[in-house]
Amino acid sequence: MVRKVFRKLAKLDEVSSLLSKYEFNKVEEVPLERALGRTLVEDVYSEVDVPSFDRASLDGYAVRAEDTFGADEDRPSVLKVIGKAAAGHPFVGEVGPGEAVEVATGAPLPRGANAVVMEEHTSRENNKILVYRAVAPGDNVHGAGSDIRRGELVLSAGTILTPRDIGALAAVGLKSVRVRGKPRVVIFSTGDELVSPGEKLGFGKIYDVNQYTLATSVIEDGGEPILGGILPDDEVKMREAIKKGLKLGDLIIISGSTSVGAGDVIYRIMNELGPPGVLVHGIAIHPGKPTIIAEANGKLILGLPGYPTSSLTAYRTLVSPLIRKWAGLPPMEEGLTVEAIVAERIFGEKGRKDLLPVHLVKDEDYLVFPVPTGSEAITTLTRADGYIVMDEDQEIIEEGEKVLAYLYGKGVIPDLSVMGSHCLGLELLLSELRRKGLRVKSVYVGSTGGFKAIRHREADVAGVHALDPETGEYNTSLMDKFSLRGKAVLLRGYVREQGIIVAKGNPKGIKSVADLFREDVLMINRNRGSGTRIMIDLLLKKEAEKMGINFRPDRIRGYWTEAKSHNAVAAAIANGVADAGIGIRAVAELYELEFIPLFKENYDFIVRRTSMDKRGVKEFLRALKDEGFKARLSRVPGIEVPKDMGDVIYE
Repeated sequence: MVRKVFRKLAKLDEVSSLLSKYEFNKVEEVPLERALGRTLVEDVYSEVDVPSFDRASLDGYAVRAEDTFGADEDRPSVLKVIGKAAAGHPFVGEVGPGEAVEVATGAPLPRGANAVVMEEHTSRENNKILVYRAVAPGDNVHGAGSDIRRGELVLSAGTILTPRDIGALAAVGLKSVRVRGKPRVVIFSTGDELVSPGEKLGFGKIYDVNQYTLATSVIEDGGEPILGGILPDDEVKMREAIKKGLKLGDLIIISGSTSVGAGDVIYRIMNELGPPGVLVHGIAIHPGKPTIIAEANGKLILGLPGYPTSSLTAYRTLVSPLIRKWAGLPPMEEGLTVEAIVAERIFGEKGRKDLLPVHLVKDEDYLVFPVPTGSEAITTLTRADGYIVMDEDQEIIEEGEKVLAYLYGKGVIPDLSVMGSHCLGLELLLSELRRKGLRVKSVYVGSTGGFKAIRHREADVAGVHALDPETGEYNTSLMDKFSLRGKAVLLRGYVREQGIIVAKGNPKGIKSVADLFREDVLMINRNRGSGTRIMIDLLLKKEAEKMGINFRPDRIRGYWTEAKSHNAVAAAIANGVADAGIGIRAVAELYELEFIPLFKENYDFIVRRTSMDKRGVKEFLRALKDEGFKARLSRVPGIEVPKDMGDVIYE
């Protein structure tokens, strides 16, 4: 028998390049309960708001916040209780001046109400309550779409599904998802000396280790292992078993019988199974030198060394990246904790151990920030990068302190962190970056929040559309007001159309801002700090001047009811909770509502200077200038794309 001798060892980078050319494109649809650890093959957008209505976040009374202003222990507000609402059982009617509705946690907020008073801050006498503490609009209310908005990207293609992600998919009503198919990997061990675990170990025999370490490694890497058993040192039996394996699996792994000894015949069998046969026999690594790579009729066969350490080393170096790529998983990364600096003061509750979800941003050091949403939102966890621990005796972690951050999984630190005002155009841009393999984190906190996030180094990029009433300019003059000169640049974004959103068919016959002053019109406002709210107040004041009246919030029904997003405005109108609100055309069309144009605004991007060299920011800037993206963006309703999009307009 002729003995095979290694004539030339292949270099590791050559072998890795060779393997990277092999693709696996199977897709399957699986129910949510079987989707854990699977990789999405398409973006998932929500077709509903979560929640789909404004709801009470605790037990108490739904009220008009303005009816409680000034209330205290000595001078309580007296309100008439006109009904009751519970989760799944809304109150049918409207809360008027001096009225309240008893609500349980999760109950829909009745029409006309804009806040909930805690039961503990009231006392009741028959059908009246005394309110001892004032509330502000939006207090104790979980707003429509405040967790997930209709049309919002819930999870992007390439997401590896965790229990938190599956919860988000269930929250938007999905029963199943399309994911990457699991590569089926047939695993053989070879050698007459091997015995399966559980069997009696005779003299000269050893237990088979490799089949189990390799099978569990395949599971960890997102594949489906098929145990082929132990092959004896018999060339005919080996050949027949491997032929059957090629019919069952997408990839074959064989450990043992790969070196140059007279009994090592795997390389010869591989050459005979089908073209092109053996591609590599011997790699310049240690351990793992005897590794063989072959192809038989389009399927890869990998022969790994028989010694367990060598076998697993070769698998981790060569096979693991291949299977993980096929399964849509990132390369295996080590390290589950990072030392980080607290970027802003964090409060805990003394007497309990807090596991606080946090964002991590890579600046000169890792910076950690608390996640802005609460425990009621599934996205509190899906948007977090990890958590920090506050012990029972801690109440505050001061800005600048070092903490240990425990990551959710491996390699989750984002390439790009985006905050500021939400926009469907921005969602489109970020979706394109995610498709390029970038890990993008987006948290929407309004335009004012975006300026602050850049100032506090919390984000790399912020989307903003804030009008400065003093100058009449969008965004540029506010850069100085937030002390960002020299620390950030402002880039030209795009133009959005804003207007009055009303129900389909416009049943109230609303035509202009003047109609918001009508007694029969109930509006829904935007939250203070948002760019849209700044413009709303300016428009209302100008309209009041035209009407020859002083502008007072109590002249406008619903003024104190605040929505935290354009989607929440549209949801309130679609649900009949409000008659009108101001928002962008794209959202109005998304909800199939009527839109009355009012004005156009600049939606621009602030970029932190210290983030300019980050890969994510570079790709973001490149996308803004890409003509193909500009064309796609221009198809979003109500968006106009200027020629100078992406140019610096302030530095």
